[in-house]
Amino acid sequence: MLGHSPSLEGRTATQNVRETPPLVVVAKARSALRLVALDETARRRGLHRGQALADARAIIPAIDAVDADPTSDAALLAAIADWAERYTPLVALDGQDGLMLDITGCAHLFGGEAELVADLAARLPAQGFAARAAIADTPGAAWAAARYAETSRVASGGARDLLVPLPFAALRLDDDIVAALDRVGLKRIGQILDAPRAPLAARFGASLMRRLDQALGREEEAIDPRRPVAALIAERRFAEPIGLEDDIAATIASLAATLARNLEQRGEGARRFELSLFRVDGVVTRLGVGTSRPVRAPKHVLGLFAEKFASLADELDAGFGFDMARLSVPVTAPDTPAQVDLAGDAVGEADLGQLIDRIGARIGPERVRRIVPRDSHIPERSEAWTDIDAAAHALSPGRHWGGLPPPSAHSRASGNPGSGHHYPSESGSPLARGRADGRSATNSDGEVSCVRALDPPLFPAFMDADPIDRPLRLFARPEPVEATAAVPDGPPMHFRWRRALYRIARSEGPERIAPEWWRNDEDETRDYFRVEDATGHRFWLFREGLYGRETIAPRWYLHGVFG
Repeated sequence: MLGHSPSLEGRTATQNVRETPPLVVVAKARSALRLVALDETARRRGLHRGQALADARAIIPAIDAVDADPTSDAALLAAIADWAERYTPLVALDGQDGLMLDITGCAHLFGGEAELVADLAARLPAQGFAARAAIADTPGAAWAAARYAETSRVASGGARDLLVPLPFAALRLDDDIVAALDRVGLKRIGQILDAPRAPLAARFGASLMRRLDQALGREEEAIDPRRPVAALIAERRFAEPIGLEDDIAATIASLAATLARNLEQRGEGARRFELSLFRVDGVVTRLGVGTSRPVRAPKHVLGLFAEKFASLADELDAGFGFDMARLSVPVTAPDTPAQVDLAGDAVGEADLGQLIDRIGARIGPERVRRIVPRDSHIPERSEAWTDIDAAAHALSPGRHWGGLPPPSAHSRASGNPGSGHHYPSESGSPLARGRADGRSATNSDGEVSCVRALDPPLFPAFMDADPIDRPLRLFARPEPVEATAAVPDGPPMHFRWRRALYRIARSEGPERIAPEWWRNDEDETRDYFRVEDATGHRFWLFREGLYGRETIAPRWYLHGVFG
């Protein structure tokens, strides 16, 4: 079943015909100002849409004409469409002056179709709008009844009887087709209902028969809702309007509990909630909150909306109160039962997820970002910032928040083959070890590792904790430096960075990281060194390019600082 709100004939309903002159809206069309909308007073006195303003003034000199404002009209129609969602979530715009509502399965909430259309027809005039509404089996029949018939409800299967006396304009045909039909004496739809179809389609086009079939229900016609349909919806109507925060909070908790049961039956959790509050004067307030993981706990949902209300610049304007509240779930995701401990509490990252959700509700989810690992051992490419929704999908079973990707074969660290990151080994040292006397050593692959003797170690491990093998401050892009090494493959002896000279007292390395073989770029192998200068400052340097194999002039870069 479909409902249709027709043209808004005039900005407001005329209250006093004797004192108020006819009101019309004019716009320039066909080189003249013409009437595009008019109130009931102007209609009764013989004016009509499309009439030239000069002709209208000749009939009624005291006419009140205002210029059309399509932008404001579109905004007003959108606001009315928001309000009309109190009847059904499936609301579509119909041209520039109408709405189409799919009320299938909704009429019983209002006591029936007749009661629904009566409620709609009573509320709009109370807000100052002159409008007509009708219900029929098909969009085409509802459109025709609302604009060209006196009935507000077409009985099931009664579309044919409705269309018989109506003009062809009721079929939503173009003006040139209506004019062509009129020239051959065809003025009413009933004249062609039983006529041969082929000659009519050949002379007046296929659109004539398509519109007729749509109105009669022979051809399917779907409406295009202006807002996506939510997966789950729970709503509450109030006998008396509410406006207190406690009442709104209690309503949210009750609706969230209803949705939680439905989500649990589906084995899903909500990734987003949307609250719609319908004021008695027609204003609709919408608030949405997102979650970093699927949730359905009513207490958590209520906490998110509490944060949302607290973040509003102005207090929620309840006006004369809200007579309806709706909580919907636009986005869902599978939600498996959480493992619980002996105390009955869920274990895992629930607390972190709730914190992220509350921050997102307060400042906006688009402002909450998280670091996720990427499949690369090149430090500047090994992680990326992303929003919380993308971060949740980016994590695989083998990763955790903020964790490093597992070792892969495309990177090598001398002393720890197969990894560009440190992973603890039984030897107790994450770094390539050289000779204790500081001389170079050759590993099984024939690669040279040159490490100065350290006593004590530069980065000691306390109580078997993992040593700090990455700088606390990692530069977004490595900065070039001028460095000098004793041998081409050895650690630097001193380097110049930002016009300052640093003499190295101790160093560890190299940690070799090779670029991904599948990337078609000019990256070269890097040898990283952790160094400390004579004053105690510690740096993370690397030499780019293997001497004699990739380049004859390796370049040095500073990639970060420790502390």
